[in-house]
Amino acid sequence: MAEFTVYSIPGSPFGRAVLLALEEKFSPWSYAFVPPPSLKQPEHMARHPFGRVPVLEHGGFRLYETQAILRYLDRVLPNPPLTPADPQAAARMDQVMSINDWYLFQGGGAKIVFQRIISPRIMGGTPDEAIIAAALPLVQPVITALAGLLGTQEYFAGSTLSLADLHIAPHLDMLAETPEWAVLTEAHPNLVQWLARMRARNSMAATSWERQGEIVKAAKPVPA
Repeated sequence: MAEFTVYSIPGSPFGRAVLLALEEKFSPWSYAFVPPPSLKQPEHMARHPFGRVPVLEHGGFRLYETQAILRYLDRVLPNPPLTPADPQAAARMDQVMSINDWYLFQGGGAKIVFQRIISPRIMGGTPDEAIIAAALPLVQPVITALAGLLGTQEYFAGSTLSLADLHIAPHLDMLAETPEWAVLTEAHPNLVQWLARMRARNSMAATSWERQGEIVKAAKPVPA
């Protein structure tokens, strides 16, 4: 089977979700670094018409949108399966993935994580405390909903790992690096314990921001 190429940027939680799936499938992959200034350039826009990451290439097939990529990988690499056979468990998986994209990222990633981590680390900026304060009441109900869906289960779709866990883990892993995480999860120890289980997986270590940075340094960036 042709190797998978993932076009991404270290620090992208969406790109990391794809790498996590490949690692959990024990599949070889190569990393194509897209420098941020190149995202809106014709070279990358030909891969992704909205100028985002990740993009997956598999042989002559190219695909963008993280959820679509994750489901594709689970179809072409069926073992171990990452979609529950039970329809209700699979529906719960889909629900959590949508919550991540529509609610968690919009407040948690795009605002809190961006202000606390992305802006200072990549752009040399200073966190805007007003933006963070305004985002907290929007993110808290999302964290509460996720903790409720997780309940006493080991993973979001039940007793085994699913695409939902891989999709949301990079986002919560970054959010957990901010001071706001302790406030958001104060009443939800189950979510903290879930993240600890995820962080203990080999796939998380293999796809860390630092590890992706090492891969980028050893390779040439994608041409702009």
